[in-house]
Amino acid sequence: MSLKNNPTLKSSKIRVGLTIGDPAGIGPLIALKAVKRLGKKAFFTLIGDRRVLIAAAALAKISLPACEYADLPNLYGRNFKFGRSSAQSGKASLEYLDAALSLIKDRRIDCLVTCPVSKEAINLAGVKFFGHTEYLAKQTASRQIVMLLVNDKIRFSLLTRHLPLNDVCRNLKAALIKRNLLNTVTGLKKLFLIKKPKLVVCGVNPHASDNGVIGQEENKILSPVIKSLNRKFGSSVIAGPVSADVAIAQAAEGKYDCVIAAYHDQALIALKLTGFDRGVNLTLGLPFVRTSPLHGTAFDIAAHPRLVNPASLVSAIELAIKCTLNRKKA
Repeated sequence: MSLKNNPTLKSSKIRVGLTIGDPAGIGPLIALKAVKRLGKKAFFTLIGDRRVLIAAAALAKISLPACEYADLPNLYGRNFKFGRSSAQSGKASLEYLDAALSLIKDRRIDCLVTCPVSKEAINLAGVKFFGHTEYLAKQTASRQIVMLLVNDKIRFSLLTRHLPLNDVCRNLKAALIKRNLLNTVTGLKKLFLIKKPKLVVCGVNPHASDNGVIGQEENKILSPVIKSLNRKFGSSVIAGPVSADVAIAQAAEGKYDCVIAAYHDQALIALKLTGFDRGVNLTLGLPFVRTSPLHGTAFDIAAHPRLVNPASLVSAIELAIKCTLNRKKA
């Protein structure tokens, strides 16, 4: 990995490391567009194969932004083509992530923003990979990880992440729920500077089970944890379990600072309906701030620059900068 155009480290600007994700997806192009749009707000290090970035810039008929490049020439030229997923592109995207972690460790960057990768492509490369969140947690030995999904109207913390729906209920253990709620409160305080966060927990069953008529998870698992933590906090910091539709509607109106969702799509559907282009994934519990856009690799449009919208990545970068500054204040 070679570093070019190294910015001075004496500036007070946040140094953002930005991985290009799967090089065959839209990551390289949204990275270029986002850095060009936000170039004056931070120092950027673009992490990936510089030749792929040059090809993406040529395809979109734009110039490369003036920033630092952490060049890993590990893909372009091997029959590379935008929009075509492969084991090679999956392997390359993981190498970009490892390089970013090295830059974090060496204090060359302050925070990390990751463009989308393909789980399928990385697994084709022979690496068992469930997602950025799980990989970063393992590589940094972070055991208190929370996936926080946000847009400009609502925040969601996920109790479970990338699980089949029929595995959700058996993974809703009291210890996991307690850990998630405590870490969410801590994250909201440190990264968003909310002094007294108000949370609402979604029921996993329809109507939050109607007091046990439709399932027992609410009465047997969720409610006892909520009551225990409210006693610990000395106030009703955590509401619920509440029927998911009601909880989400009330949070969108500003009643709560964060919704605790039982499973992935309980959060994602609402987020994308209320602000698809502004959605951001923020990982709580890492030793640094990490964000990503709320969409995938979009291989189908990767070779069509006019269809590629960098808005979610722009929001992810802006949030990473804001949270890193807040973390320094806290």
